[in-house]
Amino acid sequence: MAKKVVLGFSGGLDTTFCVKYLGEDQGYEVHSIIVNTGGFSDEELKKIEEHAYKLGVKTHTTVNAIQGYYDRIIKYLIYGNVLKNNTYPLSVSAERLSQALHIAEHVQKLKADAVAHGSTGAGNDQVRFDMIFHILIPGVEIITPIRDLKLSREAEIDYLKGKGVNMNFAKAVYSINKGLWGTSVGGKETLSSKGMLPEEAWPTQVTKTGSEEVKLSFEKGELKKINDKAFSHPTEAIQYLQTIAGAYGVGRDIHVGDTIIGIKGRVGFEAAAPMVILKAHHALEKHVLTKWQFNWKDQLAQFYGNWLHEGQIMDPVMRDIEAYLENSQQHVTGDVFIHLQPYRFQVIGIESSYDLMSSKFGKYGEMNSGWSGEDVRGFSKIFGNQTSIWNSVKEDNEKGK
Repeated sequence: MAKKVVLGFSGGLDTTFCVKYLGEDQGYEVHSIIVNTGGFSDEELKKIEEHAYKLGVKTHTTVNAIQGYYDRIIKYLIYGNVLKNNTYPLSVSAERLSQALHIAEHVQKLKADAVAHGSTGAGNDQVRFDMIFHILIPGVEIITPIRDLKLSREAEIDYLKGKGVNMNFAKAVYSINKGLWGTSVGGKETLSSKGMLPEEAWPTQVTKTGSEEVKLSFEKGELKKINDKAFSHPTEAIQYLQTIAGAYGVGRDIHVGDTIIGIKGRVGFEAAAPMVILKAHHALEKHVLTKWQFNWKDQLAQFYGNWLHEGQIMDPVMRDIEAYLENSQQHVTGDVFIHLQPYRFQVIGIESSYDLMSSKFGKYGEMNSGWSGEDVRGFSKIFGNQTSIWNSVKEDNEKGK
């Protein structure tokens, strides 16, 4: 009886090779799975399924992970206003973790002997997949044909043609990975330290001119309404906002980052909805959180984002930080107003019943009714008391030398 292998399958060149290699050359019973985190239409998923069965898989499974992806990962990235290197909303790295978790669950369900993915030996994804599989399905063999065989693209194409596989082998000028939390774009311009992607390389073209205002309504840190239109789940709000903001070409940038294996890389990305949401949420928090809530949340969120990027979603410290982030959102409720224009957007302001910038507590830069000038004079003296003592002791010791 043939051994079972679960293969993470996208329908592209690498995973197509894996099906044929594992099934026909290695004698495995191949069970393919695709985890949709918001990057595929129903029509695309159907074509991928047809392609998988045509290649000879025993079963093919499509997992709709969009809402689970948000509930388990994206929600906390919003709570933490997470931008890797102050730039990148972790579009692909977060996505891969969601996919790895579902693939591991499928391995357990099928009681498979092995799990396979199409990662090469050059990037982050190999580490993310391998590590989660080692943690969740220990003892299950991990097979990575492209990495292990050190195959070139040309060698894969020759092999598949020899197997009678008929598919589009033309390499796209730009590699694109689309998901709920943004789309990455790689091309010749991102292979060196200088260069910007041309207008035609961006998957979402700019079709809107002029400007418009959009209102984002948050409840305890989660986006619930856009322009008073309610949604049953925040993922629907994200997708709806993407249709509005994406057409302005906002959220485009180049991310320069450190890979898990120690090399630097550049990648373009467009993330209209994520960038607008993160900046809107951040603006609301500046009004409703106290100074030290904000300070500690920023520090924890930065660690959370970096550790998530490294694939460490299973570390229990992540659950601890998530608990803090969630608790910090109790008063993050209100409306944020955004002004959209081609290639840029601006936060106009917020309205919230939890706004700490209330005129009844005093106006910045003006006379305040909550305290007197003498109160502030005494406070200032006490507030700097220990530093004054330190300087006095320092001077006394220097004079005594």
